[in-house]
Amino acid sequence: MSCGHGKTGKCVSDILRRIADVQSEVTEGCRVSCEQSIEDLVSPVAGNNLNTIPLILYCGCEPFEGFGVRRDNSGFECLSSFFFRVKSVDEHDCAVLELLEVDGMGNGNGGHGPKNPCDQFDESTEFTRTGICITADLTCFCAVSCLPAVNAVMGTTNGRPCNGNHDD
Repeated sequence: MSCGHGKTGKCVSDILRRIADVQSEVTEGCRVSCEQSIEDLVSPVAGNNLNTIPLILYCGCEPFEGFGVRRDNSGFECLSSFFFRVKSVDEHDCAVLELLEVDGMGNGNGGHGPKNPCDQFDESTEFTRTGICITADLTCFCAVSCLPAVNAVMGTTNGRPCNGNHDD
């Protein structure tokens, strides 16, 4: 799907809406693309356990970094991430996005994470769901990059998972 030629003419919104639709159905050409990740997520291979398409959003030429705070047994922890799991997209292009943690990179970082998304990767990178959700206006983004579909497990130090409603 190219920009300006999707259902609504808003390619970032259209892709995130489609990802949200297929991810909600999953229970517990390019090799890497949003279309390929969507296909992998809904693949008829029953045992793949994939439940998330990690994505990076771009504002202008820069990757968007989200920030959130969670509470654990020792108090509050600030987390930042360039990676998100889309929970929902409404008719006004407002999305609920869950911050994804990469191999615990966000733990104890005081909100001062890596300078770019590639700084968070190594050969054993895995994603953990944080339960921290932000609400974003998708019209502010000009690009989306989808990573291959993964099984992102819910972290253990977070509070309740965000439910995809815009009042989280």
